[in-house]
Amino acid sequence: MELFEAIEKRRSIRKYVSEPVKSGDLKQILEAARLAPSGGNRQPWSFIVVREPETKKALSIASNDQRWISDADVVVVALGDPAVYSSPSTGNRHKQDTMIAVEHMVLAATALGYGTCWIGAFNEDEVKRILKIPENLAVVALLPIGVPNEDPPAKPRKHLSEAFFGETYRVPLEL
Repeated sequence: MELFEAIEKRRSIRKYVSEPVKSGDLKQILEAARLAPSGGNRQPWSFIVVREPETKKALSIASNDQRWISDADVVVVALGDPAVYSSPSTGNRHKQDTMIAVEHMVLAATALGYGTCWIGAFNEDEVKRILKIPENLAVVALLPIGVPNEDPPAKPRKHLSEAFFGETYRVPLEL
């Protein structure tokens, strides 16, 4: 699948078929995250790949009881390390960089025919407890990946003129 087709086809999938993600496909999806850009090439991320049913169930409960998460074959838990950036001016860059890597996985999964839905609603302390994540790391997102069992329509998006401006705020962009 071509890049712009994957961008257009990407949807938040919350229903999955009970079918495994092929090992080679999962490796490609993870490789997409590994290749993502980051500020100063610091790569402040690490990821936990969860396939064990009971662990996925516990994660789904820790994610505001979104039980459908455990139906995906894989749940990737994305972690950011704030210590990678030492300057206070970098703020949450570890989270921003990690989300770029997550989005690379989302697009790679879509291109390979899988569904995803990045999860930002979760109890971080509980996720850390379940997966034995050290306190110094931030849980940035959870990413269920699986064979979709739904094909939701595209949701409305802002018009280009509502989101992009030329030179200064609210000046129409001329293309």
